[in-house]
Amino acid sequence: MQIGDVSQRSGVSIRMLRHYDRVGLLIPSGRTGSGYREYGPADLRRLFEVEALRTLGLSLAEVTAALDDPGFDAANTVSRLASDTELRIAAERELLARLRGIEAATPQDWDDVLDVIGLITGLRSGAASERQTAALRWGTAPLPVLGQLVDAYLAEPDPSASGALRWAIVRAGEAAAPALAHCARATDPDVRGRAVWALTSIDAPAASEALVGFADDPDAVIAGRALLALANREPERSGFEPDELCSRLVAMIAQGIDDVQAAEALGGLAARSADLGARAVELIGSRLAAAATAAAAVPDPAAATAEPAVPGPAARERLAQALGELPGDLVAPLLRDLSADPDESVSRTARYLLVRRTRGRRS
Repeated sequence: MQIGDVSQRSGVSIRMLRHYDRVGLLIPSGRTGSGYREYGPADLRRLFEVEALRTLGLSLAEVTAALDDPGFDAANTVSRLASDTELRIAAERELLARLRGIEAATPQDWDDVLDVIGLITGLRSGAASERQTAALRWGTAPLPVLGQLVDAYLAEPDPSASGALRWAIVRAGEAAAPALAHCARATDPDVRGRAVWALTSIDAPAASEALVGFADDPDAVIAGRALLALANREPERSGFEPDELCSRLVAMIAQGIDDVQAAEALGGLAARSADLGARAVELIGSRLAAAATAAAAVPDPAAATAEPAVPGPAARERLAQALGELPGDLVAPLLRDLSADPDESVSRTARYLLVRRTRGRRS
């Protein structure tokens, strides 16, 4: 059965079926000769299980865990859903109180109610411009529709509408963090990347905790973005020991993953603590020394095609440049040693940084 038939018979939109496929929740078991999705009986059974679980209020990530993870904690999830339901009931009661007030007020007081209706309608619109307008017109989504706002953001194909939805989620603040945290298990790196991108702008403990869940993402860029956000927050809120953060940032520099931002974040950690600054210099110096030793060693033909275990010339240059972000007193001895490095790009960088620091002290 092809996607159009499945949509017509199940009532699930084609767009949502494609999203289920993207996030790994419902992957069709076959493809036609023309490459179209083809759903079998087992796929349809899973679809109905998915929709049944969603009626309980589970997010897409939780539905995936409930169906695929043998260790899924159903009791804890049901307990949390009950708590969420209580919160929704409280929100509904608040809305009812507002409606009772509006009932005896002038007609212009209905604008607030119409805004909520407009938000939900706009998010479900087929026009990207209307979805964007709906997000921009709403400052902070009420709890009952916040999950819909997050799901809309993760599935939004239009860049402008996606940006507007992200803005609205960030405005919602810490309340949006749990829904974004569940995306760490999504199979689609775009979904995980969007979740991290939103979390980096939410300055709250729950957002920091959620970012920790992305720090070991298989996509190095996503993991790096999460680490940079954590490194720029207060150390006690990062979820990592400061020494571990330093080590990971140095690794990012060596690998060329957002190396400039990683060097700046490393400098920020060093500015908070002389011990962290000394540790950062030690880590960079060790990587540079390991690379120099490897370069001087007799090549092993058997390892010619192996993955390099130490930084190459480009990585050594990035590491040397990163020293410019660290306190001068700590890096001066290492810079003096590197000024005579056989690699001209490294020695040139070291000499430049030494001269810049000397001029800075004179001024």
